[in-house]
Amino acid sequence: MNPINKKGRVGVLLSGRGSNFEAIYRHSLEKDSNFEVAVVISDKKDARGLERAKEFGLHAFRVSPKKRKPKELYERKIVEILKEHKVDLVCLAGYMRIVGSELLNAFPGRIINIHPSLLPSFPGLHAHRQVLDHGVKVSGCTVHFVDDGVDTGPIIVQKAVPVNENDTEDTLGQRVLEQEHKIYSHAVTLFFEKKLKIVGRKVIISL
Repeated sequence: MNPINKKGRVGVLLSGRGSNFEAIYRHSLEKDSNFEVAVVISDKKDARGLERAKEFGLHAFRVSPKKRKPKELYERKIVEILKEHKVDLVCLAGYMRIVGSELLNAFPGRIINIHPSLLPSFPGLHAHRQVLDHGVKVSGCTVHFVDDGVDTGPIIVQKAVPVNENDTEDTLGQRVLEQEHKIYSHAVTLFFEKKLKIVGRKVIISL
C-alpha cells in the first residue's frame, strides 16, 4: 500500500470472545500496519468480543438476527453498518453464522475467515474434536476467502501445528489459536498490499 494512502478499513463480525479480533486490532496499532479496525458487529449481545471492542473505543454494534427476519433483512442491516463505516474488508472472527447472499454480493472477494484446521480437512464445527477422532498427526489453521459454502472458499494462508499424543481439544486448540493470531493479521496485511489474486480455486500471492 502506498504510504500516502489511507489505511485499509476492516469490519469485524464475531459471536464470542473475539480473540482473533483482538489480535487483528493489536496488529493494527503497530507503526507499520496498513489497516485499521473501523467497526465491530456481533449477533450476540453478550459476546465478549463486542465488550472488548467498546473498551478499545471502537464503533461496536449488536445486530439481532431474531429481530430481523428473514436472514436477508438481518444481513442488509449489517451491510448498511459496514458501508456507513466505509469498510474495505470484512473479517469473520468466530462468527457463528453462514454468510448469505446479501453480504457476499455487497463485498465480493472482500470477506475472509479463519478456521482451526488445515482446510479442506475438518471444516465446520468442532474441528479439534474431528482432528483427534481421526488420529491425524498434524493440524493447524487456515485463512480463506468466504464463499457460499461452509469453509470452502479459496485458501490464502495456512500454518501447520503438530498433534501430540496426549492432546485434548483444549490443549490442541490453544496451540492452534496462537498461530491463528499470527496468520490472520498477515493475511489482512497481504490483502491491503494488493498481493492476493483469486484464480479459480487458488489464491496467488504475488511477491
